[in-house]
Amino acid sequence: MPHSDGSGISPQAQRLAAYVSAALDTPLPPEVALKTRCHILDTFAAIVSGSRLKVGRLATAFAEAQGGKPEATLIGTAQRVPAVVAALANGMSAHADETDDSHLRGRFHPGCGILPAAFAAGEACGSSGEDLIRAVALGYDVGARAVMSLGFARPDTALHSSHSLGPLFGATAAAAALYRLGPAQVRHAFSYAAQQASGIPFWQRDSEHVEKAFDFGGMGARNGMTAVALVAAGFTAVDDPFSGRHSLFTAFAENPDPEVLVADLGTRFEIIDASIKKWCVGSPIQSVLDAVTALIAAHDIRPQEIAGVTITVPDDRIHIIDNRTMPAVCAQHLAALALSDGTVTFESTHDESRMSDPAVLAMRSKIRLLPSAELTAARPARQAIVEIERIGKETVRHHAKAVRGTPDNPMAVPEIVAKVEDLISPVMGKARTEALIAAVLALDTLGTVRDLGPLLSLQDSGQ
Repeated sequence: MPHSDGSGISPQAQRLAAYVSAALDTPLPPEVALKTRCHILDTFAAIVSGSRLKVGRLATAFAEAQGGKPEATLIGTAQRVPAVVAALANGMSAHADETDDSHLRGRFHPGCGILPAAFAAGEACGSSGEDLIRAVALGYDVGARAVMSLGFARPDTALHSSHSLGPLFGATAAAAALYRLGPAQVRHAFSYAAQQASGIPFWQRDSEHVEKAFDFGGMGARNGMTAVALVAAGFTAVDDPFSGRHSLFTAFAENPDPEVLVADLGTRFEIIDASIKKWCVGSPIQSVLDAVTALIAAHDIRPQEIAGVTITVPDDRIHIIDNRTMPAVCAQHLAALALSDGTVTFESTHDESRMSDPAVLAMRSKIRLLPSAELTAARPARQAIVEIERIGKETVRHHAKAVRGTPDNPMAVPEIVAKVEDLISPVMGKARTEALIAAVLALDTLGTVRDLGPLLSLQDSGQ
């Protein structure tokens, strides 16, 4: 556990609180600011598209029914709701499917929890676009470090869900910065966050992505926003939730290393290590689709010539994607879909009827999914090997090592913009989509994030 000085507050808590409190006054390196704008844009696209899926419809209807002060935009609707409620609903829409970003070492989806809280706080406080950029980058830094400091060994053996803890602490940090809390207030906000910390990894058994969206996005965004709102309203709390006989580490850690909370703050920015997905499917399936589509392109593979398919993936994540009932997280279904159609799209990955399509089922029956300890240890992580046996032709193989959209194989800005256009245009129309993209890419020049509200709010699909 951390050693406290004479004040009873650990050095880690002091340094972290001071960093969060000063974040809005600290310029980011240009490459970090650009990467942050791209993740903000990608997450807005996930929220807009997700607002039209089952989870998003449930979340926005719930938010609309709560009433209260109209502080923040309920994205995808014409409504404004209290900031805490907006954070919850927009966070659930952001993870209504598997479109949103991820952070491998932090083992969480940062954008779906951090941006909804930051945007709600920014609207409530009248923050500038530059403030939002710095707060979101801060959220990624704190959320990732919070999880890594707990020392979880493997995702398939952890007792607590990193996917719930990372967004909570990231959202708290981002909102605390936007509310301009002082260092002592920041520590109190983290204390309220620690008391709300939760998450059991039985989200893997969710068959409809509803609770999973709450666990990954809505819960952390809401709880982080709540923690900050309480402190901003004058609530006091314990000065240091990171040390003492009972602390975040004694409650949650496997192999605690509190120094990780503050290691390289200001010089290593975790958003640089975050991934923007090329494919709107679960993270462990990104490499599978990279490999399948690479083989289709290289060998002009036709469905009728395929005799069998073997897909090898890391053994620590195979349980997340093996024969799942949700299309966007089922490796066998998505591979069969890609081999049948030549690729996958947002529409096809969310079309549940395709899971009973005879042609897709016939292709799926030819697919074997195998675990590999070697791929679990391999770097870059989340590799996949796909082998396709062809009738009357040679067997072809592709080893996808650096997944498209990850730090080892990043997507360029035009590629990210194309993804965003595909996700938002069917909901908002071309003109509004282009205006939103332009505004976010120039976010550092925006006087107040409240100006984004009209670009993100609408009542009828396609209007």
